[in-house]
Amino acid sequence: MLMTLVETGTRGLIGAVFGPATSGETTYASRLAHLLTPDMLLLADRGFDGNDLLSAVAGRGTHFLVRLKSTRRPPVLVPLCDGSFLSKFGDLSVRIIDADITVVCADGRRIAGRYRLATTLLDPRRDPAPALIRLYHERWEIESAYFALRHTLLGGRVLRSGDPVGLEQEMWALLTLYQVLRMAMVAAIESVPGLDPDRACFTTAVQTARDQVITASGVVATGAVDLVGVIGRAVLADLLPPRRHRTSARKVKSPISRYHARPRDDDRPLTSMNITHIVIDVYEGQTIPPSRPPEQEQEQEQEQEQEQEQDMQPAPSRKHKVLALLRADPGRAWRGRELAQVLGIANLNSFRVQLSQWASKGLICKIAPAVYALTPSPVSIDQLSPAETTQLTMALTA
Repeated sequence: MLMTLVETGTRGLIGAVFGPATSGETTYASRLAHLLTPDMLLLADRGFDGNDLLSAVAGRGTHFLVRLKSTRRPPVLVPLCDGSFLSKFGDLSVRIIDADITVVCADGRRIAGRYRLATTLLDPRRDPAPALIRLYHERWEIESAYFALRHTLLGGRVLRSGDPVGLEQEMWALLTLYQVLRMAMVAAIESVPGLDPDRACFTTAVQTARDQVITASGVVATGAVDLVGVIGRAVLADLLPPRRHRTSARKVKSPISRYHARPRDDDRPLTSMNITHIVIDVYEGQTIPPSRPPEQEQEQEQEQEQEQEQDMQPAPSRKHKVLALLRADPGRAWRGRELAQVLGIANLNSFRVQLSQWASKGLICKIAPAVYALTPSPVSIDQLSPAETTQLTMALTA
């Protein structure tokens, strides 16, 4: 698990920690709290709204703007003029902004979502609620940083090391390379007054750096030092278009993820679509629904704990699903295509490779080409085609 503190403008790394996924996100986030300074505003998602973590952030003199879980119902202490209200997280004074955000897409569809934000910026006149809501959207810049790390630099590859020491070396090398490229990009952007850092292309920087390594050009600087450099000039020559507001459904890349089969709770488009208009409706502090009776609150907390425990349990792997199917009907011969159809697997070629690997390890039996069973003995010969029957007979004779 990797946890980083990232600048939203340049997407440069302020700090990073990583380790086994046995520890939670807030545990790793607390290890980055010492890097916060009073001139920062921390943006964070719903998983980081714990009182202890937010108190640690505020203790550094850092302001925060954090989205709250929908189950949190902070008390309304003082309603404010912009619809937000003052509240308390333990001994920490916070301001709560509760709003509906509706976006209008280019095709006319309207998509709405409920957001509840907590911040230590308590003055509604200096920091109006709509301005903070729009600012919170900048939190997504960290996703661009992770995309650059996981996909642009690694190119879809996994870490190669098989031991903790090697993994640590590889991770620090990856983070160092990322940071050096960002530094070169920022130096180039700052050479042009008023240029938005969002327009710098990370892919261009990576490809230019790779070309420099291959050709070994400019290794030793001669004469005056060029602060922009080869990478910077390439970035400036290939600027991205100005950022536009877009929306799309979040996609799960892994077809066997436990999140893949969950129904989507909105009607966001499957492909990226431009947003033409954004409407922000801030709820008045007095109109927020009161807390439910303690009995119902306790029942909801128990349900949430059960859901969290279920989420912490690993989802059944593809191998376990295949074994469960074979054990349910041990006398049946399954073709690889049939197993893929039952499990909803689209990539048949990679699935057949997995089946062959499991058969070579003795987990299942390959009784004919692309035909598998739990054990070879209970399979009925009538279930096989004539060609498969001949091959099976030759294999048993051999």
